[in-house]
Amino acid sequence: MVSSFEQFAILTYFNKGGPMMWPLLAISILVIAMVFERLYHYRKVSINTPEFLKKVRIALEARKIKEAITMCENYKGPIASIMKAGLLKAGKSREEIETAIAASGGVEMSRLERGLTGLATCASIAPLLGFLGTVTGMIKAFEAIAAHGLNNPALVAVGISEALITTATGLMIGIPSLAFFNYFNSRVSKLVLEMEESTGLLLEYMDELSRPV
Repeated sequence: MVSSFEQFAILTYFNKGGPMMWPLLAISILVIAMVFERLYHYRKVSINTPEFLKKVRIALEARKIKEAITMCENYKGPIASIMKAGLLKAGKSREEIETAIAASGGVEMSRLERGLTGLATCASIAPLLGFLGTVTGMIKAFEAIAAHGLNNPALVAVGISEALITTATGLMIGIPSLAFFNYFNSRVSKLVLEMEESTGLLLEYMDELSRPV
């Protein structure tokens, strides 16, 4: 837990940072919410893909389409969803199967990428807001110099302190946001690759099913 001294220090720095600290605080809360939501989502849709595909393969080799569909319903995530979309078109033409898979894949991609644009935007805006706070802080410092000269360094220090605090805060928000954005992008890329491989295997299975026994 944060000690009372640390809480006081954080509040002190927040007040010294000036008005730009409020939008930076809002962005930091938004980033935390988006990161936790994406971590939970990717954890929820992650499955043991080889094991899942093996079970589907066994069911299809036995020509148990309904069992394979039920298996897809019992798993969560994009791979199970696109497999189910293709299996529901069993007996149809290859074009219809591919269309169903593509439609399901588009829906799943939108779910996987949801929130990433917002996270990237926050990663870009936070440092810029910090630099804007730097400019306003330096303006305040120069105004103090113009009004009182260099006889009172404390007045100049207030503006410089505001400038440095907002810059540091913006970077402290922007750097982790960018790191999480890149991490989530890598997770999406991995899932997309697994979706493509699963789609190829499903089409092979469906071709085998269309052949006479």
